[in-house]
Amino acid sequence: MRRGAPYRRAAPARYLRHMSTPAGIEDLPPSHKGRAAAETLDAVSVEGAVFDAVLRPNRSLPNSGFIAVMAAVCIVNFFAGLVFFLQGAWPVIGFCGLDILLVWGAFKLSYRQGRLRERVVVTPEALTVQRILPSGHETRWSLQPYWTRLALERAGEHDARVRLVSHGRSLFLGAFLAPEEREEFGRALKTALDAARTGVAAAP
Repeated sequence: MRRGAPYRRAAPARYLRHMSTPAGIEDLPPSHKGRAAAETLDAVSVEGAVFDAVLRPNRSLPNSGFIAVMAAVCIVNFFAGLVFFLQGAWPVIGFCGLDILLVWGAFKLSYRQGRLRERVVVTPEALTVQRILPSGHETRWSLQPYWTRLALERAGEHDARVRLVSHGRSLFLGAFLAPEEREEFGRALKTALDAARTGVAAAP
């Protein structure tokens, strides 16, 4: 050791691990990863479940609304392109077509993201979380309710979040829900976890 250098004791590995994990990062390792089966998130009852919920992103625009919006965009761009064409600025027609394509692509991307799903099932023996991405890939976590703590962080704020903590590792649920929905879900899940620990069925 260099003379005059202060002595610095090495930190335990467990302490370093927690220091290297930034706050708000999901670091709970899954128990299963792979392609989702078609029936993974079907409403199939789980024996002994005290809580069973499927979370889906909000879709504010139904298919009929999507068709109406696209029809309006096409009509507006058609007439705008026609006006420019009659004035001799025919290249603008290409930009009008590109505008329609971009709007259509944005809606398709939004609808694809809307296929994200999370299913949370609580029984006295296990807390199971299934997350299916729009690509069809599934990630699953299986936790012991007794060793799992639920924290409803930043309640009442726009960035409120539901955090599961097990053995110092975190898992966030319902990030795509509205803040009020996240809080309502978090309270219901906390009640279910308390019921699972005591073996009493949670109220529906």
